[in-house]
Amino acid sequence: MNIKLGASLLSWITPQWNAESGKYAIEKTAQTGFDLIEILLPNSMEFDAATVKKQLRENDLEAVCSLNLPKDAHIAFYPGIAEKLIKKAIDKVNELDTHLLAGVLHGGIGVFTGKPVTKKEKDIITEVWCNVADYAQARNVDIAIEPVNRYESYVCNTAENVLELIKKTGKNNLFLHLDTFHMNIEENNFYDPIINSGKRLKHIHVTESHRGMPGEGTVNWDAFFSALEEINFEGNLVLENFSSSIPGMQEKVSLWQQSPHNAQELAEGSLAFLKKHTKK
Repeated sequence: MNIKLGASLLSWITPQWNAESGKYAIEKTAQTGFDLIEILLPNSMEFDAATVKKQLRENDLEAVCSLNLPKDAHIAFYPGIAEKLIKKAIDKVNELDTHLLAGVLHGGIGVFTGKPVTKKEKDIITEVWCNVADYAQARNVDIAIEPVNRYESYVCNTAENVLELIKKTGKNNLFLHLDTFHMNIEENNFYDPIINSGKRLKHIHVTESHRGMPGEGTVNWDAFFSALEEINFEGNLVLENFSSSIPGMQEKVSLWQQSPHNAQELAEGSLAFLKKHTKK
């Protein structure tokens, strides 16, 4: 397996990117020993890519980017707005000289109709994905789409939901982005979705069932790593666990319980956990 181990921006700061906090997150990620950082792009896309690129280079750190569509860019309702925002994100990925945009790119988080996704909505999403896939292809960028749980979206909750829509597009630079937190709620197990995804799986958020230290919750890590080995996974395992020790994090991610680990302990322990299991 050819795996890069990374940390999310959220391992260190709340998702309010600015020059100072971004630099801090990059430095902490590098110092802790990760291969890469996942930069959660602000919807405004207002940050200096040249400066960030320089900081990454100085810290010998790779980067991938992610974007979570906001409510006012829900594809099924506002396809033009969503397409424009995703293309702006692709431009940022390109400016950073990186090659992956991941995240919740099927619908705005927190938007619900009270009904399951319709065929018409799927057709609208497929059309937008086709357009942004072509735009990304011209810039040597891949896109990985993350299903999330039923309490955050009605559009794509499972790996199968995303893979179905990718198949409809026929585009070869669209991939799947899984997250063990959402898998723990929506999937039947941690093995089959990975096996069924095969080479379409490119990016994974790794976190425990309670968003804390891997191994201290209910995620079936043996099944998870066994499946990754079986498909010879080549992609990123990025920590997206949260610590209440980070000011403002609790209200941002509904982390109402006090974390037993501070941010540094959580990052170090999680990285050791990943190294142990990927070496097997």
